[in-house]
This record gives sequence, structure tokens and C-alpha cells, in this order.
Amino acid sequence: MPDVLDPTPYDALLLLSFGGPEGPDDVIPFLENVTRGRGIPTERLKEVGEHYFLFGGVSPINEQNRDLLAALRKDFADHGLDLPVHWGNRNWAPYLTDTLRDMVRDGHRRILVLATSAYASYSGCRQYRENLADSLATLRAEGLELPKVDKLRHYFNHPGFLEPMIDGVIESLADLPEDVRDGAHIAFCTHSIPTSAADTSGPVEEHGDGGAYVRQHLDVSRLIADAVRERTGVDHPWQLVYQSRSGAPHIPWLEPDICDHLEERHAAGAPAVVMAPIGFVSDHMEVIYDLDTEAKAKADELGLPVRRSATVGADPRFAAAIRDLIVERAATERGQQVTPCALGALGPSHNLCPAGCCPARAPRPAAAGADSPYA
Repeated sequence: MPDVLDPTPYDALLLLSFGGPEGPDDVIPFLENVTRGRGIPTERLKEVGEHYFLFGGVSPINEQNRDLLAALRKDFADHGLDLPVHWGNRNWAPYLTDTLRDMVRDGHRRILVLATSAYASYSGCRQYRENLADSLATLRAEGLELPKVDKLRHYFNHPGFLEPMIDGVIESLADLPEDVRDGAHIAFCTHSIPTSAADTSGPVEEHGDGGAYVRQHLDVSRLIADAVRERTGVDHPWQLVYQSRSGAPHIPWLEPDICDHLEERHAAGAPAVVMAPIGFVSDHMEVIYDLDTEAKAKADELGLPVRRSATVGADPRFAAAIRDLIVERAATERGQQVTPCALGALGPSHNLCPAGCCPARAPRPAAAGADSPYA
């Protein structure tokens, strides 16, 4: 890292996240925001909302984003990176459009975006870019001067994202009873998506056979499993598994589901399983319900010892990784030669999403990419 951390040409960072309800009265309106345009009946939303009501109608994601904001601001201040950090959500307050409007009125004209999704997929990348385009269109209609908006590259294989997860898996293994510890399997968990969306994730040249989404998760799984073996001396069997499936049952989604996987491992004689939620930045609802509640109940039913390792959250190493990515991207925009930091077989991801990357079923404008209408 250089002695002087120069963020120019950028004058602000926008933390862009999914959002979540912060009380019982928020749950159904939040779910209506998430599913708008899909024609999902209110009764079905109430069924899904029961997951939130188990936790008082509060998703932990907003508080976790506040923690990440604080960690980023502290890290930037400690290391002399003069870059204000703002926060906007896709589906709940603070809403993205409101945050962008405030940023423009405060004079920000070159904004770098950090999405709380580390991997390539429609819902994990392009949909965020579509939301940015929608917000920019609203600001244009209001007569405001539009900022130039760029998005940080995917950070799934940055050491600052990987190291906290490696530590989390090792700590979870150590927490298992000694007689089952060395034989424990590792289930690397991520969000299931339709196989058609997986196959078209990433740039066009990476489409097919799970696309960039599956390849990136497999690479992360291998990196963590290798690091665990090197640091503990034990080679644990592992598999990439999926969770949080939704949608019509006749549409193929990525499998196996974590609960099915636990049944299979138990039947095959596995003495224990560590569930490692590598597909999630923080312990939000799909972690604390689908893993800590539903999958844990399945494991208890089977009599299978399980542990769930921590997500990255607001770990200082993750905040440092974001600082590194900002300085890297800023230097690239200034025309300097940089060596991007990335581990594993896939190398650093692209800075600019190419045309055809993670396409939507119905084409919509998307900002911060090669096909952006907002150059």
C-alpha cells in the first residue's frame, strides 16, 4: 500500500445493501418491496414473514450494516483515507434513491459503490446495478446533476474476506467434541439460485455449467479447506451446498439443499458437520433462520453434531480489504499500474461488468457497467 492513500477521482463510498425490517409492522411492507412485480399474494408473504416474526420482526442486516459502516469509517480514519461513507438499501430505509439524492445535494460527483454481495450473479450484482440505474433516473427526472457511479469489483477471493472465514471454520471445528472433530465434514453454504441464472452468471465467456457463481464459490471453498488443512493438519471432506431456495418447485435450482445434505452425510456416517456460510457477508435472516434454526433443527433430529461458523460481518480485516480495493480502483482510474490482490485459481474479477454479464430475463438499464446508459 502507498504511504498516502489517494481515493481520487472518487469523493465518496456508498455501502449498498439489501435492507431488512426493523419491527413487526415493517415485515409485510418490506416483503412487498422485495417481491414487487412478481404477483406474489399477501398470504404467501405472511408465510414468509413468519421467519421474521420468530425474531421479533427484526432482520439483523441493518444493524450489521451499521457495524460495517463504523468499521469502515474507523479503518479509513486510522489509515488516512479521506473518503466519506454513506449507506443505502434496495428494499428498506435508508433507501438507495434517498441516499443518492442526499449525496448529490452534498456535492458528491464521483461515487464508488460497495455492494454487500461478494460473488457474480444477477441478484448479487446486476440487480444492484439496475437499482442504481433506477435511482439515477429518478434523480435526473428531479433535475439533479447526476454523479458518475462505479462499483467495486467482486471481492470473494480477497484475503481480507477469506481470512475471517478461515478462522471461523477452525474455531467451529475446535468447538466440536474431540471424538468427532477430526472426522467432521465442512458444508460450504451459499444462496441457491435457479440453474438458469447460475449458468448465465459472470461474463459471457464464463456462462454454462453453473457459470461464474458456482466457480467462484468452489474456488473459495477450496481455498478455505486448504487453509484449514494447512493450519490444523487435518484434511476435512467438504462440499458446496445451497440454502434459502424460493420460487416455483418446477423450476430447477442449485442443489443439494443444506438439510438434504445433512441427511446424506448422516446416512453416510459423517460424525459431525461444520456449516460455513461463505455466500453471505453477515449473519442476516437467511443465516440465522435457514442455518441456525432450520438446518440446526434437522441436525438435532438426526442426532448429528453441527456448528455454524461466522460470516465476515464487520471484521477489521474485511474493512481493510475494502480500503485496499478502493485504493486499487482509484489508482486504476487515474491510469496507474496496479497489481490487484486476489487468491485462488480465478484471479481478480473485472472492474467493469461487460455487456451480457449476469443478464436479466427482461432487459433493464443497469448502471456501473459497460452497458450503462449513465457513462
